[in-house]
Amino acid sequence: MNLTYKIKKEDENININSILKNNLHISSILLSKLIKMQKIFLNNKQINTRNFAKENDILSVSFDYIEDNSNIVPKQMNLSIIYEDEWIIALNKPANIAIHPSMLHFDNSLSNGLKFYFDSIGLKKKIRPINRLDFNTSGLVLFAKCEYVQEALSYQMKNNYFHKEYLAFVQGTLDNKSGSIKLPIARKENSIIERCIDSSGQPSITHYDVLKEFPNYTLIKCKLETGRTHQIRVHMAAIGHPIISDTLYGSSSHLINRQALHSYKMSFCHPITNKHIVLTCDMPQDMKNLLMLPPIQKLI
Repeated sequence: MNLTYKIKKEDENININSILKNNLHISSILLSKLIKMQKIFLNNKQINTRNFAKENDILSVSFDYIEDNSNIVPKQMNLSIIYEDEWIIALNKPANIAIHPSMLHFDNSLSNGLKFYFDSIGLKKKIRPINRLDFNTSGLVLFAKCEYVQEALSYQMKNNYFHKEYLAFVQGTLDNKSGSIKLPIARKENSIIERCIDSSGQPSITHYDVLKEFPNYTLIKCKLETGRTHQIRVHMAAIGHPIISDTLYGSSSHLINRQALHSYKMSFCHPITNKHIVLTCDMPQDMKNLLMLPPIQKLI
């Protein structure tokens, strides 16, 4: 697990610390840790990062060190791995499972299952989810296998280079077959869970397209421009079309026993290879069941 960089002519008058920060975008905190652990090399030799390098020298950073991940109890699970390489792993999260351990889900969260998997392949790294999904939302969850990748992907997410798309069944028929919802979201007063539309909240933007219309509900695709807690759920409820069976922002339904929301696609730049990565996962069966009724109109 090594990050490498070939020194350019224009790098010769810049010390290695600056190259690591400005060219490889390693944070000051992580850089200090790597220096202390002696994980930075020039031409395969440990280097004082205050020194300079020459053109065509190879600067490398090793992330092959053990981390204490004993805070998470391993639990064998049937994980659905969508993508994996040396640096990242993407899972298809089922509904009705948390991503993080908690008082209610101490040993049965997705992180517990991933900890068991890491142990089985001898990977002694912390569990680092990049994106979050609600307990009852299914779909893609991406994990970083080291701090550097976590920082890089978090930066992409904050700066809208990391794109996420969802499928949702919502109540009723939308007048506009595509559009953008731009309503600020804030935590609801006296609640630690519920969010609401509030002028003092954080700017929040959801783009949607209608895919199919059924007699009493509609299948939509949503693309997030921002990533607020419960954003799609709050926005769809705010325009009068809550997600089917979303009991927090709408009402229960006999059609499905959880909110009909699925994270089906994400795209980002791989922090190590710089390749454009696009990941998708199929809609789960409980949502596919909602497709059984003949649509009154198929738009896309």
